[in-house]
Amino acid sequence: MAGKDIIMASQRELKRLHIVQKVIEGVLKRTEAAEMLSLSVRQTGRIIIRIKEEGLQGIVHRTRGRESNRKLPQEVKDQVLALYGEHYRGFGPTLAQEKLFERDGICISDETLRGWLIEAELWKKKRKGRQHRQWRPRKDRYGEMIQVDGSHHDWFEGRGPACVFMGYIDDATGKVYGRFYEYEGTIPAMESFRRYIRKYGIPMSLYMDKHSTYKSAGEATIEEQLNGTEPISEFGRALKELGVELIHANSPQAKGRVERLFNTLQDRLVKEMRLRGISSIAEANEFLKEYLPIYNRRFAKKAAHTENLHRPIPKGLNLHRILCIKTERTVRNDFTIAHDRKLYQIEVAANTKKLMVEEYTDGSMAVWCRSQKVKFRQIAVRPEKPPKSQKQSAMSTRSKATTPPKDHPWRGLRYGINKQKKVAA
Repeated sequence: MAGKDIIMASQRELKRLHIVQKVIEGVLKRTEAAEMLSLSVRQTGRIIIRIKEEGLQGIVHRTRGRESNRKLPQEVKDQVLALYGEHYRGFGPTLAQEKLFERDGICISDETLRGWLIEAELWKKKRKGRQHRQWRPRKDRYGEMIQVDGSHHDWFEGRGPACVFMGYIDDATGKVYGRFYEYEGTIPAMESFRRYIRKYGIPMSLYMDKHSTYKSAGEATIEEQLNGTEPISEFGRALKELGVELIHANSPQAKGRVERLFNTLQDRLVKEMRLRGISSIAEANEFLKEYLPIYNRRFAKKAAHTENLHRPIPKGLNLHRILCIKTERTVRNDFTIAHDRKLYQIEVAANTKKLMVEEYTDGSMAVWCRSQKVKFRQIAVRPEKPPKSQKQSAMSTRSKATTPPKDHPWRGLRYGINKQKKVAA
């Protein structure tokens, strides 16, 4: 058949054939040909002998068109695809390969699984457009800078309420800490940072975006303008009291490590919680105690220098009073203050016009007069205004003076007096 006479050869094989023919013709020596082909002299001799015996067909590799001896059985492929469709749909090939090994005892490479999934149209290659960014090297020491941000995502895939993951990642090592909260705000930021400090110590600096929680959007007061300072948020004020530098990123790409962390967790952590049926913030936070240490052991890196720049919490430092919302309120004449649309009665005579209201991360509240805590109670019902006295009511009901008409005697008398004055003049 004519089809059998057609030999499909690659450019590499054609080059090899051309050099071997030069050897057969006596133009080149075997040593010269071996050097050109990057082969040993003995292997070059084998190829020459094969071409002399088989002709041009001898240049084609013997395994061309044959299945690999290392190919996995079709039964394994069918089992893997069935498990993926039942339990791991939406998982990336790398994560699915890990779960197949951990849960089902099937050991295959992620590239093999990727090929199977693409062939079965269960996965598509994702091509990312590249944008030029100036690379910034990692910090040299653990605790030198922590990137912090909140990730809004459907973490429970509809099984539970919407929530935010407050994530912390060390810039030098990539070590991760985080917790779930109902929203991203001042109280969750302070509560998560307090937990971080108690676990690792006080870092040198935090790298955050310009969310209103972290950077005040208000206009500078006259006092701030005179002092040359900018408005500061409550979270920024707390960091200043702790001696932690707050650095603001100008773009999401600037804090790329924490952004890439969220991309990873939105894939891996979401699927881990799906496998365990986690559907609440409390369950998720409990699971993080198990998940994050494993994650850090696998993905964290060694810093360039071994020093840990986290500072221990100084003795006597009250984190409870620093990581809170502080609001100054004016004391009224009846020793009451208004706060958050509520009225509070101060139960002692405070010799000051200003009191400080502190709202803590556990939901409690306290009122302070300088360094002394002041007793107070909320006034549930505002007292009614006292009734007006009879004298006040009579004065209020008295009619206003009216302008006399033109023919009133008062007007004539006034006119006559004025006329006499003019004549005398």
